[in-house]
Formats: sequence, structure tokens, C-alpha cells
Amino acid sequence: MITTSSGVGPVRRGETVKLYLAVPLVLVALLIAASGVAAVTSGWVLPMNRRHVRAPRMYGWGQLVVAFALCWQLVFGLMIGDSGARPSGTLIGAGILLAGLIVMMVGQLGGGDQKGG
Repeated sequence: MITTSSGVGPVRRGETVKLYLAVPLVLVALLIAASGVAAVTSGWVLPMNRRHVRAPRMYGWGQLVVAFALCWQLVFGLMIGDSGARPSGTLIGAGILLAGLIVMMVGQLGGGDQKGG
């Protein structure tokens, strides 16, 4: 059944709303993952973060964990229908996200191989 909802256009049981949430979330996760891969493989960090990051590879692993957590949240929050797995899945995703942020913070605080300049 197709209905209109607040001038947004046709909505079939919230599928359009899920698409509006899923697309930006996937794009953000891909950008974070690309930055994490660059940091892990070559030690390259975005210019705005270079001043703060002391251990770029650890920071990159944290970014990869955050990107994975965002995708986990997407799967359990939007893709899986109303089931008993949804609340526990999103809670686990929040824990993974928090772990990734902690690893990123340790990468900022940890003493890397910095050269004096």
C-alpha cells in the first residue's frame, strides 16, 4: 500500500525513510574506512588530524572499527525487521562503536615514532 507522508512522496511502510538514513550512513562509513585503511597501510592521516595523532596505525585501526560499527548499526537498526535481535544487535553495535572511539583516542595519546622538528 502506497501512501503520502508529509509531502515527502510515496512511502511504502517506511522504506523511503530507511533509504534516507542508510545512504548517508554507508557513505560516512566508507569514508571513515578509506581513511582508516590509509592510516594502517601507510601511516597517512587526514591533514586536520595530523597534529593530534601520535600513533597513526592505531588510529587507523580505530577508524576501521568505527566504520564496522556503523555498518553493524545499519544492519541491525534498519535492515533487520522487527525481531528480538534488533535491540541486542544495536546495543552490541554501540559497544563496538565505543571501542573504536577508545582505540582512536589511544592513537592520539599514544607515543608514536615522532621525529623532532
